[in-house]
Amino acid sequence: MKFNDVVEVIKGLSTDEKEEIQLLLNQYILEERRDEIYENFKLAQVEQQQGELKFSSNINELRQLIEE
Repeated sequence: MKFNDVVEVIKGLSTDEKEEIQLLLNQYILEERRDEIYENFKLAQVEQQQGELKFSSNINELRQLIEE
């Protein structure tokens, strides 16, 4: 099924059904973002263990690190 087909099917649903789809989509998006954050966290842990992360409280040093 193509995206346009899905859109057309959704247009034909009742308001309650559309609201339910909206709630489900919001929930799915939040779950995907949580998974992405968790994956980034795990990658950062590995980088830290391998000594690849750099930390600083000096603002100029932080700016240089961002530009690298």
